[in-house]
Amino acid sequence: MLLYLQQIMLKCEPDKNVKTHADTILPILEWFRTKTAVKSGLGVLVVFWLVLKGSAAAAIELRVALQKEVNQVNVGSSTPAIVKDAAGRKLGEIQERESLVALINGHKIALNQWQAEQIIIEPSQNGYIWLGDSWYRGRLRLSFQNNHITAVNLVDLEQYLYSVVGAEAFSSWPIEALKAQAVAARTYALYKIQTGGNHIYDLDATTNSQVYKGLNSEAESTREAVKKTQGEILTHNNQPIMALFHASSGGHTENVEDVWSSPLPYLRGVEDYDQKSPVFQWQKTFTNDQMSSFFSDLGQIQKMLPERTSPLGRIVTMKIIGEKGTKVLPGQKIRETLGLKSTLFSVSQNSDSWEFIGHGSGHGIGLSQWGAYYLALRGLNYRQILTHYYHSVELTSVN
Repeated sequence: MLLYLQQIMLKCEPDKNVKTHADTILPILEWFRTKTAVKSGLGVLVVFWLVLKGSAAAAIELRVALQKEVNQVNVGSSTPAIVKDAAGRKLGEIQERESLVALINGHKIALNQWQAEQIIIEPSQNGYIWLGDSWYRGRLRLSFQNNHITAVNLVDLEQYLYSVVGAEAFSSWPIEALKAQAVAARTYALYKIQTGGNHIYDLDATTNSQVYKGLNSEAESTREAVKKTQGEILTHNNQPIMALFHASSGGHTENVEDVWSSPLPYLRGVEDYDQKSPVFQWQKTFTNDQMSSFFSDLGQIQKMLPERTSPLGRIVTMKIIGEKGTKVLPGQKIRETLGLKSTLFSVSQNSDSWEFIGHGSGHGIGLSQWGAYYLALRGLNYRQILTHYYHSVELTSVN
């Protein structure tokens, strides 16, 4: 299959036959993309996609899961839209701003009178997709998965970033901080295409990947940041890096292996500039009864002892001793259970309560978003910001 596609490519002249053959080859690529595990370089399929779209206006279509394995979804379009099945056959049309409900019917998805294992909604005239309570660019694919519906937004990478930059940062921030966020988010998306995802989607719309809210989090400043960095990514040894980012480190970012597992040359701890951020320091208090309810199998909590910490004091594992037993939990699990902003905290016990005092927000690895904000205020440009937080990287264009 790859050889066949490559032969077609060789027959195409740049910006001429590419467009002629695109309608034929792109569906094949989309099918092949769902079946293959090719991950080398930027990925053979990504390269093909770029060539087919044309070098000057290269585009990558992401598959972003908006809702996973639900019983029904409410859908619509801002303009008249075509409804297709997985093979691209036209099933029908829906009207402008018509509200429809997609349901499970047997082993298929039912939308109005149409039924298929996969339904694709394509707005006309650059219209927007409606799902749940939000508008999104691109197309919508509804897939039958484990007797439920998974709704995936098929959206151009650059347009996807318009929303991600606004959801992960603040649109009112200095443009250089937003540009740094755009490059990091673009890099991370390509990294996930290459190393993660599955046959249905590449990323989801939450902090499990990076936050994506559709038009709700777009602004003129976020679109400007994306356009001014169009196609730029961070690479190490010609590979897109795992461009992790977080809100605030609490004064110093971490070496990735001190918090997670394997060391990476570009994710090294550096001084942060987030001391004035609203999440630089925080505290949270729980009653004895609340703590016992969080760890109910241990009964009344008696002690919480850090067992392993990073060199900067971030909790990697902690021993919790209760009247009914003892367990050791990862710091991240404790953070999630108690709703703490980070694992960089200390804990003290009073007679009737437990007090947590911490610093920063997030995992503390890679780009600090509040640090980027304050560096931008100091006059640093996005390249300087990025190379401060990511070591041994190159700013490269995917075009």
